[in-house]
Amino acid sequence: MKTTQTPAPVPAESGAPVTKEDIPSGPPPKAKKEGTVLNVFSHGVLVLWAIMVVMPLLWAVMTSFKDDRSIFSSPWSLPDTLHFDNWSRAWTQANMSDYFLNTVLVVGGSLVGTLVLGSMAAYVLARFDFPGNRFIYFLFIGGMSFPIMLALVPLFYVVNNMGLLNTIHGLILVYIAYSLPFTVFFLTAFFRTLPTSIAEAAFVDGASHSRTFFQIMLPMAKPGLVSVGIFNFLGQWNQYMLPTVLNTDPDKRVLTQGLVQLAVSQGYKGDWSGLFAGLVMAMLPVLAAYIVFQRQVVQGLTAGALK
Repeated sequence: MKTTQTPAPVPAESGAPVTKEDIPSGPPPKAKKEGTVLNVFSHGVLVLWAIMVVMPLLWAVMTSFKDDRSIFSSPWSLPDTLHFDNWSRAWTQANMSDYFLNTVLVVGGSLVGTLVLGSMAAYVLARFDFPGNRFIYFLFIGGMSFPIMLALVPLFYVVNNMGLLNTIHGLILVYIAYSLPFTVFFLTAFFRTLPTSIAEAAFVDGASHSRTFFQIMLPMAKPGLVSVGIFNFLGQWNQYMLPTVLNTDPDKRVLTQGLVQLAVSQGYKGDWSGLFAGLVMAMLPVLAAYIVFQRQVVQGLTAGALK
């Protein structure tokens, strides 16, 4: 009895066209299975992390609409009725409106100053070679590693000797100095990724260095500016240590100081609903800024890798 043997495949000669049947389709089964397991694990970790982050925020918002009795009797249940008077009481009686206005003035002024000065310094360090360029650059990087707690005492005396203690503009200058190292470090790397041909063409057309920077290079660096602006906004809005040391005037307190004062005073009075309402008030601008600009933040962080 004869058995038919399947002829072994003959390797294609050099230069012969390769058909679609000759190319193996799809990944190996083992690699495909490992990739599926990895995706399930990574997505599970992300879902768990999202729950850990979102649940406390939702609970704080939910608690801000409860009364004091419901907060302790049924902390995990939805409020029976929405008590909007908690928000009005925190806004007026706890002076959250004044703290909010002071924070907007301080953070707004320091954010503009940080972006303007930081972008100018980063552009010069990234585009021009001069003696001491690398020294100044590493000096800014060294400022990122310097703990702010070590500078509180000398910073207090410096600000006091300059007559800027307990002032809004003094706190703005300190915030700018605090945020400049990271801003210069981030934007220097971003400006290096921008094409130099456009700036050279502007110089050929007779544009000055300042006009080239403000009208050409700065608009091109918009994704990086938005990204570093968001990071600085988050850090400056939540700053507590610097205003506590340099801003002891009750009329010029910022939100973080106001929340601590509210926690101390309302803790003795038992007005926990007003405390949660003030906490949510301070939290909402940060969440809104990140939700609105999250696409720009991702674009700014990945622009250097994609160019």
